[in-house]
Amino acid sequence: MKRREFIAALGGAAAWPIAARGQQPAMPVIGLLSPTWPDTLGDRLLAFRRGLAETGYVEGHNVAIEYRWAEGQFDRMPELAADLVRRQVSVIAVAGSAAGALAAKAATRTIPIAFGVPEDPVRMGLVASLARPGGNATGINFFTAEVMAKRLGLLLELVPRATRVAVLVNPANVGRAQSTRNDLEPAARVLGLQNQFYDASTSKEIDAAYATLVRERPDALFVGADTLFTSRRVQLTALAARHALPAVYSVREFVDAGGLMSYGTSIADMNRQVGVYTGRILKGEKPADLPVLQATKFELVINLQTARLLGIEVPATLLARADEVIE
Repeated sequence: MKRREFIAALGGAAAWPIAARGQQPAMPVIGLLSPTWPDTLGDRLLAFRRGLAETGYVEGHNVAIEYRWAEGQFDRMPELAADLVRRQVSVIAVAGSAAGALAAKAATRTIPIAFGVPEDPVRMGLVASLARPGGNATGINFFTAEVMAKRLGLLLELVPRATRVAVLVNPANVGRAQSTRNDLEPAARVLGLQNQFYDASTSKEIDAAYATLVRERPDALFVGADTLFTSRRVQLTALAARHALPAVYSVREFVDAGGLMSYGTSIADMNRQVGVYTGRILKGEKPADLPVLQATKFELVINLQTARLLGIEVPATLLARADEVIE
């Protein structure tokens, strides 16, 4: 072989791996649609990634994630979902937001959606049925609404002399705020309690709501489940401590921040499950054939130190049922 022909052949052989790499399929991209802020997702994002890893996917290694943050502005969900559709992501994952799941569903009938929602996804129109979703969406129903009555009952166990309970809701989160009102009213009647609702959609409005409810002197506070409130948990728990107001919350992050008590679905486990379903869809399973899961892990967390500061003696029966007690 002549030298020139040998060099040409060698160059062609050297290019084979490059050509082979060029023919490999592109890394799949997950569009993660979140109602909250980037710096508040924390453990929830870790749980989502843990679920992905259970199916063999690791961000930056064999899957990429496009993040879209609504930063508490629920009216931005449709435009964020539409942007993910324009980018032709492989799956849209929406953990913890009914508004986000509905926005994703409205934006596409073809891109698969893995959701985590607190309301009934059949009633919301996300799926045809829990067993056979039938469309491009499936996920987990984590029962935030369904456990509110029990959370109110636990608050009464902790503060047995309570008769008037203030309830904080975010009116910007229309569906969640209305379901909180609808579900708590009958529960309060059964328990012999009177609810008074207060609205707050911003940090300033939280301060204003507290100023009003403190003047009206309720016996306890029920903080509705909402991403805004979770992101402002330090503010909310500090206000409760300052005004010596016993309060119950929906997720453990509040108790970690100094809140008195929380009861609800394990949000970390919900995010993990959404990650698992996202991975299974990436592997080729169809949302139409993946049944909607229902949350089975619930957490009662009590902060004993906060109880002592408030002068509350936690009943032994309540402590025995707690999944975690923070000393």
